Amino acid sequence: MAIKNIIADMDGVIYRGKSLVTGAADFVKRLIANDIGFLFLTNNSEQSALDLKRKLEGMGVEGVEEKNFITSAMATATFLKNQKPGGTAYVIGGGGLVNELYKAGYSITDHNPDYVVVGKTPQLNFSMLKKGTSLIMSGSKFIGTNPDVIDPLEDGFEPACGAILASIQIATGKKPYIIGKPNSLMMSIAVKQLGAQIDKTIMIGDRMDTDVVAGMEAGMKTCLVLSGVSARETIDEFPYRPDYVFNNVGEIYPDQLN
Repeated sequence: MAIKNIIADMDGVIYRGKSLVTGAADFVKRLIANDIGFLFLTNNSEQSALDLKRKLEGMGVEGVEEKNFITSAMATATFLKNQKPGGTAYVIGGGGLVNELYKAGYSITDHNPDYVVVGKTPQLNFSMLKKGTSLIMSGSKFIGTNPDVIDPLEDGFEPACGAILASIQIATGKKPYIIGKPNSLMMSIAVKQLGAQIDKTIMIGDRMDTDVVAGMEAGMKTCLVLSGVSARETIDEFPYRPDYVFNNVGEIYPDQLN
């Protein structure tokens, strides 16, 4: 059965840091030309859909719209709105996460919040860790936008949300509930937003431990690209395999996927 829809990660798949991955712009052009429905799904919680659209346009990727994106911040806000409408949260994270929570009807506070919500932020400091730890130990529920420990950059890697979550988990003894990949909740929200059928959708990502396993557990075909975190020699370390492996998305043509 031919693939009609593509859900693709961004970091390490479309770009690394501020550099576009080889062939990524042409890949998007092929999707549009072949009328393939696509959604860029990212565990990054720092930026909004508009931010990501403008970032891609600045890199020379044309034809994308805000509806073509879903972030872990958006998924987290959707989850919390369904769990406790009109709730409160203390946030360790960027503006994208805060804005999505506001849009979901949440108030941001450090006074007895319902949740402590943690995402990646370059503004992380000890005071944030101290406050988040104290609130969780006082009863606030612990939420993580995603489990990624590192993110790929054009010149290497940097610590990501999972590294922040680990420090708070060790301090509190409490394990966060994580919304983003590989949680199937994130994939369910993405498929619903795309209006796709699972058996006609493929997940493209650069991580065996989040992208590939998330797609597989959701019932999709999966594709690993080697332009980000996972390397070809590490595939055999996992008890599951992707359906396809490419060096980068520039090598992917829709008629290859079935």
